[in-house]
Parts: sequence; C-alpha cells; structure tokens
Amino acid sequence: MRRTWAGPLVVATLASATLLLAGCASGTSGSPTVTAPGTAPAGAPASPSTTATIVPAPDGSVVPGELTVEVDATGSGAVETWTLTCDPVGGSHPDPLGACLALGTPEGVAALAPVPASTMCTEIWGGPQTAHVTGTLDGEPVDATFSRTDGCQIARWDTLVAVLGTGGA
Repeated sequence: MRRTWAGPLVVATLASATLLLAGCASGTSGSPTVTAPGTAPAGAPASPSTTATIVPAPDGSVVPGELTVEVDATGSGAVETWTLTCDPVGGSHPDPLGACLALGTPEGVAALAPVPASTMCTEIWGGPQTAHVTGTLDGEPVDATFSRTDGCQIARWDTLVAVLGTGGA
C-alpha cells in the first residue's frame, strides 16, 4: 500500500482560504468619503449607492446629524426606536455621544453604505438582528439597513455598534 503526501491538498486549501478572506476585506482604503449614487472610485465598477458624500469629522468631534435608529435586537419583530442628534449631541439613543463619534469616523461613514453585490462575504451567521437608520448626516440623506447575516454585514454592524447596540449578541 502506497501512502500519498497530503501537502499539495493542504497548500491548495490554505491558498483558497486566503483568497476567500481577501474577498471579505473591507473595500475602503481609509477614504474619508462615501461615493455618491451612481459613482465609483477610479478603477472600480459603478454600483448603485443610497449614501451620498459624507465627510467625517475631525478626531474627537461630531458631524451634524438627525437620525432615527430602529433596532430589532432579537429578530422577533419587536423594534426599539431611538432618535439621535449630533452637533448638538442628544436624543433618546442610550449613548448619543458614542454614536455620534462613531458616525464621525471614516469607518463609520463607510459602514453606512451597502455592501456592493459583487463583494464575496464569508457565510457566517451572526444572528437574527436587524436595524434601519434614516435621517441626515452632515446634510446628506441616510437610509441604511443592517443585519448580521454574513461576514460583511457583521463587520458593518460591529463598526457601528455604538449606534446600533450589540443587538442581543
């Protein structure tokens, strides 16, 4: 009986896993804006977006905004609704300052944009939680939907956990 070495299979598996994880990496490069609907960064395919250009605030400050945050923390349909105002900070949100600071970062702004349909995401289910954020931020309309249905959506939620809450996680 001859034994075969599994080395090539291991190498192929690791290479595939690396490519898969690279596909799930954030598509942002630290860019301070979210592209306007119908536009795309140079070299990227155009994809529809519902988030216009929002410029992040300087470190430690907040951008002006008035948002409504609706969260179904259990997936049962029981939605909790908070209001959030930034500059001045306030509203019924449990942590308005933390939420406004998160929304003022480049990562927070980028997380408001939907994941492009062509993005490969890990098939990890993070739970039944959903959220919907509407209003204006820095004078631009916001209409963003969140879930925890795959790795990309979980990453968006985790980036804005100060806005959306832990979602029962």
